[in-house]
Amino acid sequence: MYRIGFDIGSTTIKAVVLNEDNEIMYRSYERHKAQVRQKALDKLIELRKYTQEPFTFAISGSGAIGLSEMAGLPFVQEVFASAMATKKLYPETDCAIELGGEDAKILFFKGSIEQRMNSQCAGGTGAFIDQMAQLLNMSLEEMNEASLHYHRIYPIASRCGVFAKSDIQPLINQGVAKSDLCASIFQAVVGQTVTSLAQGHKIEGNILFLGGPLYFLSGLRDRFQETLHLSDDQINCPDTAIHYVALGTALCADKTYTRDELEKILSDAVHAPMEMSESEPLFESEADYEAFKKRHQSHDAKYGDLATYTGKAYLGIDSGSTTTKLALIGESGEILYDSYSSNKGNPLDVVLADLKQIYKTNPDIRIYGAYATGYGEELMRHAFHLDGGVVETLAHYTAAKTFNPDVDYILDIGGQDIKCFKIRDGHIDDIVLNEACSSGCGSFIETFANSLGYDSKTFAKLGLKAKHPVDLGTRCTVFMNSGVKQAQKNGATVEDISAGLCRSVVRNALYKVIRTRNKNEIGKHIVVQGGTFQNDAVLRSFEQELGYNVIRPSIAHLMGAYGAALYAQKLHRTPSAILNAEELDHFSHTSESRACDLCTNHCALTINTFSDGSRLIAGNKCERPLKLNKAEVELPDMYKIKMAMLQKVRTKYKHKNKIGMPLVLNNYDLMPFWGQFFDSLGYQVIWSLPSTLKTYQLGQQTIPSDTACFPAKVTHGHIQQLLNYHLDTIFYPCMTYNVDENLGDNHYNCPIVAYYPQVIQNNMDLGDTKFVSPFLSFDDEKKFIQAIQIHFEKAGISFKKKDIKIALHAGINAYNEFMYELHIKHNELVEFARKNHYPIVVLCGRPYHLDPLINHQIDQLLTQLGFVVVSEESVPEQEPHPTNVLNQWTYHARLYQAAHYVCENPDMHLVQLVSFGCGLDAVTTDEVKSILKSADKFYTQIKIDEVDNLGAVRIRLRSLKGAIEEKAEKGA
Repeated sequence: MYRIGFDIGSTTIKAVVLNEDNEIMYRSYERHKAQVRQKALDKLIELRKYTQEPFTFAISGSGAIGLSEMAGLPFVQEVFASAMATKKLYPETDCAIELGGEDAKILFFKGSIEQRMNSQCAGGTGAFIDQMAQLLNMSLEEMNEASLHYHRIYPIASRCGVFAKSDIQPLINQGVAKSDLCASIFQAVVGQTVTSLAQGHKIEGNILFLGGPLYFLSGLRDRFQETLHLSDDQINCPDTAIHYVALGTALCADKTYTRDELEKILSDAVHAPMEMSESEPLFESEADYEAFKKRHQSHDAKYGDLATYTGKAYLGIDSGSTTTKLALIGESGEILYDSYSSNKGNPLDVVLADLKQIYKTNPDIRIYGAYATGYGEELMRHAFHLDGGVVETLAHYTAAKTFNPDVDYILDIGGQDIKCFKIRDGHIDDIVLNEACSSGCGSFIETFANSLGYDSKTFAKLGLKAKHPVDLGTRCTVFMNSGVKQAQKNGATVEDISAGLCRSVVRNALYKVIRTRNKNEIGKHIVVQGGTFQNDAVLRSFEQELGYNVIRPSIAHLMGAYGAALYAQKLHRTPSAILNAEELDHFSHTSESRACDLCTNHCALTINTFSDGSRLIAGNKCERPLKLNKAEVELPDMYKIKMAMLQKVRTKYKHKNKIGMPLVLNNYDLMPFWGQFFDSLGYQVIWSLPSTLKTYQLGQQTIPSDTACFPAKVTHGHIQQLLNYHLDTIFYPCMTYNVDENLGDNHYNCPIVAYYPQVIQNNMDLGDTKFVSPFLSFDDEKKFIQAIQIHFEKAGISFKKKDIKIALHAGINAYNEFMYELHIKHNELVEFARKNHYPIVVLCGRPYHLDPLINHQIDQLLTQLGFVVVSEESVPEQEPHPTNVLNQWTYHARLYQAAHYVCENPDMHLVQLVSFGCGLDAVTTDEVKSILKSADKFYTQIKIDEVDNLGAVRIRLRSLKGAIEEKAEKGA
């Protein structure tokens, strides 16, 4: 009997027909464009000539669940289908890795079958790679070929596509070679699979590669092979890799049908009524839409004729995350030329073409100022010899004031950026930028439009006609996939999905990024801008959500460039140094990647060389590779000072007996204690070295959860580093309580810090090394001494109780002396700053944010911007302040104390580092912000993880500096 198997995934439908001998008679792989039921029916009709009646039939895949439930068709779980096919065809397989459109899974066959599947996150799948190819303006074939010729791998997050765009765009703007980008994207997929999907289960033995991405992309297979250290004999990617689940489903099919019987079932399913959550339409009628358009046309910008213009002109370039905008204005602010183009992986080519067009249209144009803004500001300034740059926030505010001088709130939604500015008394009072998630941005809609087979403009227009917009809620892009899939299964029209997504963009922006509690918090004179608001459906959704009208300038998509041009007009009085027409004709640009060896950071530098011999070095975290003259004064930095103090602790004690300890998490706080403690007992602590990317990669395969914060993940690499030292003993205690500094209601460590030694013990192969991990507390001296004695005796090391007690007190004294010295250094830095008139930033976080890999040298970025940097733990002891939350965590109590301290000092400002994925910081960030707001202080939060592209961080810190300077000017 013939067998038919359908695998209906998130984006494709795969079909396999087997004959009586299980030979493949037919197979296909096609996109269904969200028309799941109709495509299944069409496919079955097509198979009439390839099958014999009766036949068995079954379906599988994420897109088949609703069809199975509704039509009563037999469903085979896809992991079971893959396992069945593997057992029959490739029984020697130890592990199968399958990557699909939005699904990823690993099957381990050693012993009993064990499976790992992604749930709602599409990071590291085919959809992710598709998005990256589109961002680079390359086909998948071109991307694959380019990846084979890479020279350097850059760290890129593959948690989801929108995050990765934030990492890749700065690299594009730095001029990184596409071959390196392509290989780095594939490496990100490998990293996602190894850390998030395998969850600590080692991938080894004979590996079967399945699914479209692994079948079509040899470069991706190469990255897996190299990372997992596999030989050619260990890997197998069969020619059925893209049909594998359908093949397994056919093998599992056991329910018999005739053609007519099955076609009727599917036909009934196509025409069945659907139930789904709906919301009000965007427009009740065509007349309603026309009135809306007429109202917004009243905010049109003025235009002039470039060809006949004879006055001074001013140029603004906004090199954004996915697009480049350009505006040339006249002396009265009229726009002489504008451009809005996709970067297509090379923003320089876009601007070059625009400048040539300007000179061609008016060869006598007199440009008196040219300024850049956005991610690619530095690249544009150096490439075309622009006169200056302006931080994005100020450029957008400058533009918004021309349309509404009373503007009190600006919301700018770009391709993957959200910028919100609250204006008070004529200056930017509060800045909110999305740190890592782009769920409320234009790329959110673009991603879904492309997955459904539409370009973003066509898709957005369809939403205007929706009668029953789907209510998709407010979730991250990849989580939203499941909601869209469900709507597709329920038969929602593309129009309804489009309108629902536009509404979700607005709600995500309001409630997830801005995190507004009620609509009145935002303001009454709102100007919206950014390319996303060119979409009438998004604009209408925003007005409906707020309940009142807003202003969208006709050049909403150009506001950054327009503001930069206005800024140039304000600041530049002489002819611009911008390249002239002849110089543009000879313009060329090359880039190369190189690792900087001037310090241990080994920054991944991109060296851009232009036709006139000038160079731009990007990717550096300090000024050393730029070979500039040293600044007259190197501004003090408490992060550097404490690191030097810890280095002294590291080298202070010498003994024949050694014990290993990882320099991670709370050990960045307790290192002075443990160093002295073990010295008193006759042991020298061998500390792991400060983290590097290699440290992280050392332990990457043993990380059991991708939801842990990056500082916790790095711990695995530090333990592996100590194991590689072949020490007899590693000591890493669990500590529920921290040092009691009498600052709050209690003094806990967070659960990750407190109990991560248990995670290490249960997920890493420690070999013969003794791992000593007692539960300790400084609050109970007797139990502390007892636990140390008992656990070290188990490891073959005997300590007397009296010696442990002496060591404990010696350690506490050493810790207190260290903290006292830190406070003294703090006062010295503050005195220096005030004497020399430098602003001070308290860079707040946790002790482990001192780690250079974790903080990405943001402290150095602040000193380069002219701030003296101190830390929250260096703040001298303060009187406890009441809080609006339960203040039970030692490190959090320090944060709140630092915030109050900043409020009491006019020349101080606070920047908070937050590790991505830290649940407790959902509480601390709101409380710190509330404390600062009570004293009219700016709050700046920076989320950090393993990716170190600091474009958004630099914008945020420059925005803070600009806002501080503007506020000072207003107060002068």
